[in-house]
Amino acid sequence: MKVLIAEDDPNTREGLRDILETEGYEVLTVPDGQKALETYRVEKPQVLCLDIMMPQVNGYDVCREIRRTDSRTPILFISAKSEEIDKVLGLEIGADDFIVKPFGVKEVVARIRAVTRRTLAESPTSDKPRDYSFTMDELRVVPAELRAYRDGQPIDLSLRDISILELLYNNRGRVVDRDTFFDECWGVDYYPASRTLDQHVSQLRKRIEKDLAKPGIICTVHGAGYRFDE
Repeated sequence: MKVLIAEDDPNTREGLRDILETEGYEVLTVPDGQKALETYRVEKPQVLCLDIMMPQVNGYDVCREIRRTDSRTPILFISAKSEEIDKVLGLEIGADDFIVKPFGVKEVVARIRAVTRRTLAESPTSDKPRDYSFTMDELRVVPAELRAYRDGQPIDLSLRDISILELLYNNRGRVVDRDTFFDECWGVDYYPASRTLDQHVSQLRKRIEKDLAKPGIICTVHGAGYRFDE
């Protein structure tokens, strides 16, 4: 899923990029409102994150322009403007959410996941039905919800978590090597650090495995990769 970030502060822009890329989004960044509109028209992102006070064209006007022809693509304002009137105006002109700077990583992740769930529910990005799910060792994974369920209890997942689990499920009984994980779940242009996959799997296991000492979903195959045994 493609996300466009329009933010004139380079530190905030790169911070948001890092957060969303870790989640598994394809991230486009621009430093002003005019470039945001140009990039939106060419790239057609599924989610937009807009600062309000930007050069060229401010975030409110970017939102207004997009809403003239597009009422569905989620738009989130991320701004230091924290007065109630600012939030009300942003929502009235068509934004889906408003995040106030400084923000926490967990807050941004939670809100992005929320709009992603709505987007997937309304316009699935694959040919799978909206209620598509698959089961791994009593864990039911529901991609469109960015969630899994064990004993009826929901477990929030990222897009990348879903990609990893679906790759293992589709290759159940077979070893998935590291290169395949990076190509399928990070993208062929991604240049991985040596421990990126292992660290991600370690964090994912903490949320989905019943017994970390004996994982039943993501099994390590030393020197080769990971495997799910049905």
